[in-house]
Amino acid sequence: MQVLLISTYDMGRQPFGLASPAAWLRGAGHEVHCVDLTRSKLPGEMVQRAALVAFYLPMHTATRLALAVMDRVRALSPGVHICAYGLYAPLNADILRAHGAQTILGPEFEGDLTALVSSVSRLSVESSRLPAGDDPGNLPRVAFIQPDRSDLPPLSRYASLQVGGDRKVVGYTEATRGCKHRCRHCPIVPVYNGRFRAVPADVVLADVRAQVAAGAQHITFGDPDFFNGPTHALAIVDALAREFPGLSYDVTIKVEHLRQQAAALPRLRDTGCAFVTSAVESFDDHVLGKLEKGHTHADFVEVVGHARSAGLALSPTFVAFTPWTTVDGYCGQLREIERLGLVAAISPIQYAIRLLIPQGSRILELEDVRDRIERFDATSLTHVWRHADPRVDALQQRLERLVGSRLNAPRDEVFAQVWDIAYAAAGVIPPARPPLPSRATVPYLNEPWYC
Repeated sequence: MQVLLISTYDMGRQPFGLASPAAWLRGAGHEVHCVDLTRSKLPGEMVQRAALVAFYLPMHTATRLALAVMDRVRALSPGVHICAYGLYAPLNADILRAHGAQTILGPEFEGDLTALVSSVSRLSVESSRLPAGDDPGNLPRVAFIQPDRSDLPPLSRYASLQVGGDRKVVGYTEATRGCKHRCRHCPIVPVYNGRFRAVPADVVLADVRAQVAAGAQHITFGDPDFFNGPTHALAIVDALAREFPGLSYDVTIKVEHLRQQAAALPRLRDTGCAFVTSAVESFDDHVLGKLEKGHTHADFVEVVGHARSAGLALSPTFVAFTPWTTVDGYCGQLREIERLGLVAAISPIQYAIRLLIPQGSRILELEDVRDRIERFDATSLTHVWRHADPRVDALQQRLERLVGSRLNAPRDEVFAQVWDIAYAAAGVIPPARPPLPSRATVPYLNEPWYC
């Protein structure tokens, strides 16, 4: 049977969420075509020939973009079975169904998707449905196998790692899924609820090996938190360094885990870690408590010191605008970023990030958040909220326009503009600032968006 797997956006990387189910489906004898709409157009003839079209929805932007494509698929092939799968699928099941999706599967999708395709091939489209997929808590255990990337665009067409003037081709894999933590604002929590799953090391290494053979010089580990299972993670990077001593990689690790595992940071450095992304979110302990991040401002300052001592680059991310953000507090955050010497390490989009509240978010537990929400918007797939201080919303909107127009500008220049705009919003003359170091010394992936 012919199956079409579609990715609408995956942060500039070759979609793991197409390659993994493609391996399962081809192993079951099905004809599979993978389409990454960030690199090619929707193939109308393939849509019309397919018995099932499945959309990979790992993130917010991917889900928003998929809605219009689903409408087009339904128009091109009224009888085709449409499936949505991935982290954001069960959270938006009703909206996806309104756009033609008949089956909804969560982020542990490979086995259920294979079973669905087999049922569609045997039965009528109307009778082939897996109701359990609508339940965000339904997390089957997947027996992972090596992904099949054979018909995806080459890695050289995706985001690259920039190190000074050098560019490295980037591959992507996952060593774990889910997260054992329950941060209130995190979209992983409504589905995984404190659970995580480890991908066997031999499967991870086989996937990396294939990507290196395809030209990868750097690997991004897409785990929500690489140190959810530190023993598993370190065994993988040790093996990676032995087999591919010139290969670099990057990972995402919670501040809490970086602090607890400070002794492991030199090991990351020695095995080729180019940088560590960490969701700092805020320097305000009140905000961190509301988000249940599990760390304090002082904890992060300690982690910055550990990383510097280890010679390991940090790439902090933030939720700069929340219902508790103040204009003065935002200016204070900029001062702290500068004091800690992190300007060159931070992507400019981080200065304008506004708290997203999707369906099912734990942040809705908070009465002061619910009081700020005006409505749920089915187009943006978020609960729309307004800050009690209009100056905060106006500042966020102005900064979003700024960073959106200067995606490739030097980070120190953008920071200087953000600094002046924020202090103007506060009605305060900005303090003088010393010259900033060059961005050229900080490795970064050249994909500007993140969610």
